[in-house]
Amino acid sequence: MNEEQVKGKLKEAAGKVQKNVGEATGNREQEAKGTAREQEGKVQKKVGDVEQGVEKIIQKP
Repeated sequence: MNEEQVKGKLKEAAGKVQKNVGEATGNREQEAKGTAREQEGKVQKKVGDVEQGVEKIIQKP
């Protein structure tokens, strides 16, 4: 797992927490921010997945 994948997973988890807190408190702004953060984390994780895939291709003889 590379740095981008780890950062993405952490951001995704933080977004889920923020979204759930927003839902529990009825704060739609926090819920929306949490959803956006969660999606941003998923994208960042995918970037890490692509980087890892490219590294594997480059390393093959």
